[in-house]
Amino acid sequence: MASKQLKYQPLSQSLRDHPIYRAVLILLVGCICNVAQATNDLRLYSRGDFNADYAIGLIKLGLDKTDYHYKLDVVNSSTVTEDRIEKEMIDGTLDIMWSATTVKKEQLFLPVRIPLFKGLLGNRAIIVHEDNKTIFANVKTLEDLRKFTFGQGRNWADTEILRANGLKVENGTYQGLFMMTDGKRFDGFPRGVHEPYAEIQKYPDLKLAVDENILLIYKMPFYLFVSPKKPELAEALHKGLMQAIHDGSFDNYFYGNPFIVQTLANSNIKQRTVIELKNPGLPPETPVDDPLLWMDLSKIK
Repeated sequence: MASKQLKYQPLSQSLRDHPIYRAVLILLVGCICNVAQATNDLRLYSRGDFNADYAIGLIKLGLDKTDYHYKLDVVNSSTVTEDRIEKEMIDGTLDIMWSATTVKKEQLFLPVRIPLFKGLLGNRAIIVHEDNKTIFANVKTLEDLRKFTFGQGRNWADTEILRANGLKVENGTYQGLFMMTDGKRFDGFPRGVHEPYAEIQKYPDLKLAVDENILLIYKMPFYLFVSPKKPELAEALHKGLMQAIHDGSFDNYFYGNPFIVQTLANSNIKQRTVIELKNPGLPPETPVDDPLLWMDLSKIK
């Protein structure tokens, strides 16, 4: 018996107008859109400090200007070592980190070469023991500075910079460095000029103060870094943040941040003795000649 050949029969208008048909069609369209616009779960660590809050805000600012759909999974990192963070970035279980740049980091990860703090992080004020508030009062030159010892993190770019300029450095963990300053294990703990005032408030039981006499300056951009497993994320962040720079929302975010405003007002940058240090480890791809990316210190009152 010959089989009947099935022919396509267009749906009748009455069926197309049926409410159940319309509901199913809307559901299918929604599913297709959800597949096309899948949400990317982005895992990152946060110490819960100002740097983390500020960086996360810029991640949102940048990605919200693109069609990259995301959800942030922020995990507390108060007990996570730098080595573990780097390992998880390499294997892709961690998607984004923020750090001062080095040649090594730019080889291991995907740098988004936009300085998050417009270069402000390369201006370093020094946390000292309360007994040592005037210890740097007579420092005028780099040679004077070489008489002292400084504390820094083991894998921080600052350690390499300070040592490359002939300065003595003791290493420790982030939290441990505050204890070491209190214990006078070294003379000072250099921090980005926006950092120390809030940081010492977190340790009211320690005898810590901020030196008001000198300012160390070196080129050390603070970037977002993306796992090498997520090149599309790095591209989206760069595209979104550059758009924010050109439309003014990046500067609004930076100069409008209450903590940045307070830092620039209270750090007395103009009254400090400036000691310039070289950063021999600055990657050659650093966009040092783009004035849109850097803060002009000469304009600070």
